[in-house]
Amino acid sequence: MARTLYVGNLPWATKAEDLKKAFSSYGEVISSRVITDRETGRSRGFGFVEVNDEDASKMIAALNGTELEGRIITVNEARPK
Repeated sequence: MARTLYVGNLPWATKAEDLKKAFSSYGEVISSRVITDRETGRSRGFGFVEVNDEDASKMIAALNGTELEGRIITVNEARPK
């Protein structure tokens, strides 16, 4: 079973690969994506990381409030659409 984590306050230059690298230290990352503006293609400053269910809580505890590329990120369980 997989869970999706919301990652907020990302630096504008952050790519999906950067998210995957940061989170994979704490468990398996199934997928990662940074949300971009449709018109400009620029990052909107947040993204999502899909992870194994058993790793999700550990990742939230380890990464919420930590620094990624100079900014303090927010990590929590994503709300359904």
